[in-house]
Amino acid sequence: MADSLRVVQGLVVLVGVAVTVALGWVLFVEVPEGNLARLLGVVLAVLAGVVGARGAGSLASRWAASYDVAEVAVEGPITRDGGGGSIPPRPGGTPADDIVEQIESADEDSSARALLLRLNTPGGEVVPSDDIRLAAERFDGPTVAYATDVCASGGYWIASGCDAIYAREGSIVGSIGVIGSRVNAKGMADKLGLEYERLAAGKYKDAGQSLKEMSEEEREYLQGIIDGYYDEFVERVTDGRDLSDEQVRDTEARVYLGDDAASIGLVDELATKKQIEDRLADDLNVEEVTVEEFTPERNLMERLRGGSQAVAYAFGAGVASALGGDDRGDVDGFEFRLR
Repeated sequence: MADSLRVVQGLVVLVGVAVTVALGWVLFVEVPEGNLARLLGVVLAVLAGVVGARGAGSLASRWAASYDVAEVAVEGPITRDGGGGSIPPRPGGTPADDIVEQIESADEDSSARALLLRLNTPGGEVVPSDDIRLAAERFDGPTVAYATDVCASGGYWIASGCDAIYAREGSIVGSIGVIGSRVNAKGMADKLGLEYERLAAGKYKDAGQSLKEMSEEEREYLQGIIDGYYDEFVERVTDGRDLSDEQVRDTEARVYLGDDAASIGLVDELATKKQIEDRLADDLNVEEVTVEEFTPERNLMERLRGGSQAVAYAFGAGVASALGGDDRGDVDGFEFRLR
């Protein structure tokens, strides 16, 4: 079956190339006059053929796709922009919006009858994590979360919205909790002779500022936000898993190895990717499934920028760590994170 589909795809591509080359030849070679114009026409005809090949290949992949499961990866810290806003820029994370786009593309692809969400992430920002979870929930078909090395905090927030969660024995799973933090630089500022001068409208506008001591009222205010995020996290997990509110809270934001995570219901089963594919084949009532990985398209400038960020991060991460730098979201200097 797969071989015949590949033959069909190849034929569609060949027809597309032939048609676009012929059209390019007529437009750019036969019509223009003069040797220079003819030479330019040949070049343009070839380019038209390349464009036609890409377009025909895209049509072929939709009309005669040889896969039935879409795989989308969530790798590294979960942020809106993939970590590019930190100082130094932190590489390794995939922008949440890109992940959502890939899930939506898979949902629109009639060939993708199931979604395999591969997770290897320590967590990240709250709203980007929820955006990915919602996109997975909207997918029309079976959804499976596969925890590889780490599926913690924001990663588990996402996974708990899938129909099933699988992990390996050595996978680290859980960390159902929220953390808020700030750098208290008041002592350093005093030594340097720096003074904090408040110009703000609203009692709690500068509640997280690092250059002043935090009052008890401000502490209670920020803790209330963290508690609200935590309650939402617990609700997400209880909605997605067959667990009670008490069972989720009893995990106390701990992480568990695969065996322990399975024993308390955080994952359904321990399985390899091949075993997961076999289970998906049963769900789809086919002998075997073919998995196609959906990845974001990146242009040359984005690839170069990613490489430069990796160098910058390697060079400056130690300095940024010492100063409290990170890629977390913040509210007036106070940072919240599912981690």
